[in-house]
Parts: sequence; structure tokens; C-alpha cells
Amino acid sequence: MALQSPFSSSSTHSFCKYDVFLSFRGKDTRYGFTGNLYKALSDKGVHTFFDDEELQRGDEITPSLLTTIEESRIAIIVLSPNYASSSFCLDELVHILHCIKGNNRLVFPVFYEVDPSDVRHLNNSFGEAIAKHEKRYKYDMNNKVDKWKQALQQVANFSGDHFKHGVAYEYKFISNIVEVISRKISRVPLPVADYPVGLESQVSNIISLLEIDSSDRVHMVGIHGIGGIGKTTLAIAVYNLIADNFESVCFLENVRENSSKYGLVHLQNNLLCKILGKEGVQIQGVKEGTSQIQQRLRGKKVLLILDDVDEQKQLESIAGKPDWFGGGSRVIITTRDTHLLKLHNVEKTFEVAALSKKHSLELLVKKAFKNDEVNSSYYANVLNCAITYASGHPLALEIIGSNLFGKEVEHWESALHQYEKIPNREIQQILKISYNALEEYEKNIFLDITCCFKGHNLKEIGDILHAHYGYNMSYHIQRLVDKSLIKIKFGDQVTFHDLIEDMGKEIVRQESPNMPGNRSRLWYHEDIVQVLQEKQVSYYFNDFSFMSLNLLYHLMILYAHKLYCMIIILLVGHSIYNMIIIL
Repeated sequence: MALQSPFSSSSTHSFCKYDVFLSFRGKDTRYGFTGNLYKALSDKGVHTFFDDEELQRGDEITPSLLTTIEESRIAIIVLSPNYASSSFCLDELVHILHCIKGNNRLVFPVFYEVDPSDVRHLNNSFGEAIAKHEKRYKYDMNNKVDKWKQALQQVANFSGDHFKHGVAYEYKFISNIVEVISRKISRVPLPVADYPVGLESQVSNIISLLEIDSSDRVHMVGIHGIGGIGKTTLAIAVYNLIADNFESVCFLENVRENSSKYGLVHLQNNLLCKILGKEGVQIQGVKEGTSQIQQRLRGKKVLLILDDVDEQKQLESIAGKPDWFGGGSRVIITTRDTHLLKLHNVEKTFEVAALSKKHSLELLVKKAFKNDEVNSSYYANVLNCAITYASGHPLALEIIGSNLFGKEVEHWESALHQYEKIPNREIQQILKISYNALEEYEKNIFLDITCCFKGHNLKEIGDILHAHYGYNMSYHIQRLVDKSLIKIKFGDQVTFHDLIEDMGKEIVRQESPNMPGNRSRLWYHEDIVQVLQEKQVSYYFNDFSFMSLNLLYHLMILYAHKLYCMIIILLVGHSIYNMIIIL
């Protein structure tokens, strides 16, 4: 079954009609264990489906029952000695396991008076039942029995409880199950987004990396990308889908901001409090917190989300190594810095992709019109312009849509024209976080590249910057790649998101909004013409200031473009042109 779509702001769990679906062999446990479990769950307020029509049903599972399974959040499978003798129960089990593949619903097996190894290896009553089915369905072309065998082996690998008379009290055993289930369904899903668009395939990819069915190892997965691309939204969607598979869960949001404001101890205390509840300890120092996390959580199957990490010390103090957590735990890290993931030995990473044109249009329309009904011919041009400007960036699309909600076409045209000249401040603030985290010399290199070198060859850029700064640029350029600010495509072509380019150019424009000649870099032909016509270049040459050298350097860069070279020659004559060549 495919992932539920769209993800609601509450959760996919809002689609569930029942909290629990009970699967059991009526002849074994209906009037005993399963009946008592159903009553205990109901008394606790757990909305449970209990099929009380087994005596009237045939061998074929009904469509309505299939729908009920799909509408249930948790399935409890009571594997009793005669469970496998019922083809009805086995069909039910196959469908339950089929549902969880797409929706990551929780399956909780109860091994009632049977050994889990008998289910896994099809021994004793389970082996005898399967042997009878193989004789009965000897000529079955659908390989029904093979599917049943696989389902039994799969469910035996899920984490569950084992009950045997004479070893434990049944009422206590039932009470423990009810407590576990109550804890699972009491979790409040996190809001994903007002209009979660284009998430399904990316969520599926991340869940595949997480290997939820693997319970022996601890996996760490990194989600990276530029600011506002949807890393947190994606992490929340994954969290809501898989949280029920874990004993304890914790979503630490805004790690970068909260670490800066309140310190690492605050984050460590939050983690311990969320995982341990009332048992949480109040720690006083980072080292104490590190020790407590390792000691208190190493036996627990934990789902931990660390959102917006920007420093190695944050990872080291909260999730230093996989063995800090129990088997089957999963740690998801969102960051703009891929180098942090490498430093932390996070081998499984996922880069969040920009939205497709189709999904961009869908999100923009929902934000700008609050529904899917829009006069396509009337708004077609401005919608296309907005989509082109945002280049698949979800945050930009949401901000543009919200700002232009209820506006006429002429307002759209005016706003978009303004965005092209002066980028939206709200978008800039989000993107600029990565720029602000750079060292001063890295900022200069970033501005050089965004203003002048989009689409150029990596070696060509490196040679020009080397000539200007006097040292090799490979390390610093890689730093920009690690920070998700630029990309190196096949063929060593340097590129970056259009909004990143806008951000870099806006930073330089703000150096002197009204006087292009006072800016550190020039790229727009009209600004260059203005500077040359006003003879600002001659002034700089005579003064021989830093700005003159900087401007000369950029004219040298522009010399590679024949059009600019012709403009320079025509406007200021061959004397300056010759100086450029000599220099």
C-alpha cells in the first residue's frame, strides 16, 4: 500500500478508525485471553476492533474486514497453538503485514502458549498446520501457502511478548500489554505542514535508509540541504509514520538555535526527560549529561530526531555513538552541513530535492488561493513567473503565496518584479544563516562565486581565485559545498540554487545600494556601464586604492566575456584595456 497522501497537519493517524485490530484464533483464545485483553483495552479507552463473527464467517476474508485492518493504527497478533491451522487467520496476517510496509503501522505479536522459534521456523503445531495447507492447496497457482509461511516467519521477528501458563499471571501480562499500547497511542503526532506537497517519494526513500525492520543494529541517517528546502518537514513526516515502532521517542527541534540560547545541558535534559519521563534526571554539566545518556538509554529502542544541527559538539553530547542506544534505535539528523555528518560517521545521507514544477504549482496555488480552484488562464503567467523565481524552494513558494493571497494579477506582477531586483527579506534571512556561519575569507569566496561564476568550470574558478587570493582554493570551495551553498555537478560545473545566487548578490548590493562603484563586486552590465561612464574607474586608478584593485580584478574576470570586453573598450578606450591585459 502506498503512503497516505496528503500528510495532514495532525498526522496520518487521523485516518485510523481503530486504535487496535485484534487478530486471533477464536477456538483458542476468544473466551479467554483475547476476550480479556479486549475488555482491558476498552476499559482503558483504547478503541479496539474485536471480530465476534468467526462462527458465521467462511474461509474467505471479507472486503469490509480488509478495510478495517487498513483503518487500524496497531495490530495485535495473538499467535496461539492453532493460529496457523486457520486459513482465515493467515490471510488476515498477510494483509496486516502488507499494510504496514507502506504505512509503518505497528505490529505487536503475542506468543500465547507457543515458542517464538516455532513460529519462525515453522515447527510443532505451526509446521503441522502448514503441511496440511500444502496438501490442501497443492495445485494453487497463487502460491498462497508460500505467502503464509513468509508472513509467519516475518511476524516472528517483530518485537512482542511471550506468555506461558505457570510462569506469569495472565492478568499482569495483559496489564503490561495495555500499558504499552496506551503509551503508543497517547503520543501526539507533530504537525507536518499546512500543505504538505511532494513528500511521499522522499519519505519513502528515508524510511528505506532507516531499515525499520532491522532490530539488531542502530542506524543514523542524515537529511541535508539548503535552508528552507524542507528538511524539518520531511523529518517530522517520517517521525509521525514510524514513531509507534519504538519504545521511546524524542524530537529535539531547532538544535542550532536552542543550543546557542540555552546551552547543551538544556538539550541533554530535554532528551532524558522526554525518554525517561518522570524518571528523567536533572544534570548540571555536559560531561555528566553525556554519561547519563549512555547509561540510561543504552537498553532502550529509541527514535531520536536532531533537527537543524550546525556544530559537531551538539552531536557528540547528545548522540555520540550508536552504542549509546539500544538495538533497533534510529537517529535522524537534519543539517545544512554535510561535513558534520561525515565527521560523525553518518554513512546514510539523503539530500532533500527541490519541488518539481507540478508540486511547486500545487503548493503555490494552495497558499495563494487556499484551494485548488483558480482561473488558470488569468493567473497563468504570474504563477509561472513565481514558480521560476522560487525554483522549487518550498519556503519561498509559501512566502510568495502568503504575501500575494487575495491579490490581483497586477499586484503579483509588481511584487515579482520587485523580488527580482531586491529579494524577499524573509527568504533571505533563512538562507543567510548558512552564509553567516562562514569564516570571513569563505564569505568573500562565496560572494565571488555567486556574483560572477555560476555555471563555470571548477578549475577555471579555482585558477582565477588562486591568482587573486594567492593560495589554493580547493579546501574553501569544498567548505561551501559542505554548507549546502554550492554544488559541483558532473563535468566539474559549479552551480547553486537561484535563491542562493540572489542572496549573494543582495549582500553585495547592500554594501552600497545607490552607488554601484562603491560595491566590492560588479556583475550587472548596467551597473558596469554606469561605473565606467561616471569615470569612477579612472578615479580608482589614480587613487590606487583597494577598491581600484578589486574593480580591476573583476574587470579581468569579465574580460572572459566578450560582450563585457567590447563595452569596456568602447567606453574607456584602449588605454585601460591594455592595463588590464598587462596586469
